[in-house]
Amino acid sequence: MYAGKKMVLATLVCLGATGLTACGDDADDPFEGKSADTIAEEAMKATRDASSVRMKGTARPEGTSVKVDFHVDEQGDCRGTLSARGARADVVKSGRTTYVRGDEKFWSGTFGNHPDGRRIAEELRDRWVKSDTGDTGVRGMCDKREFLAALDGDASERAGMEKSGTTEVEGKEALALKRERPGGERLTLYVATEGEPYILKAVSQGGEAPSEVVLTDYDEKVHAEKPPADRIVDAESIGR
Repeated sequence: MYAGKKMVLATLVCLGATGLTACGDDADDPFEGKSADTIAEEAMKATRDASSVRMKGTARPEGTSVKVDFHVDEQGDCRGTLSARGARADVVKSGRTTYVRGDEKFWSGTFGNHPDGRRIAEELRDRWVKSDTGDTGVRGMCDKREFLAALDGDASERAGMEKSGTTEVEGKEALALKRERPGGERLTLYVATEGEPYILKAVSQGGEAPSEVVLTDYDEKVHAEKPPADRIVDAESIGR
């Protein structure tokens, strides 16, 4: 399958790591005197334990813009879009089946080495390609735990965070936690100050792969309805 898929998964993990290491100190403390490190730890736990979350963001590894917008749940259902290098694809996973609908450039990249690649790309336009969850090309695409795995990485990376005041993220008040890293990279984690201390946004600036991801729709239903039957193509039948 298209290499951009693997890139997007790696990007999401990177974005999660951004949230993990972000930091920040403020006299106006909505967390009743808790340290920034403690707040980060509680935020990561709340985010990890949520039944679902939507992650929307952009990363620029090596100057390439990779955009993702995925809503995933604990059962592995998801709905989202990804785009990179001018190609775009929609993804739906319902049960054990994943459906991918790419534009012509996406499928041209997928079947670039196939002798009939151009014809296949044209035929798949506006079609949903059906694959089993176990297929290498789609495995892990809608795994919430994999998406958020980096948020619960090395605990030592949480040390030294500082509070940096409150702001709004998607209309919700958030406490900013910041940390400066070697090489001039600045990482910022925004944590909800009301209700569950969910991570609302994570930003990385000044590093080799600047990125920003916004997390919303916590615990909301993922609408991962199966596409219309007449628009579905079985992956095993392609290229025959």
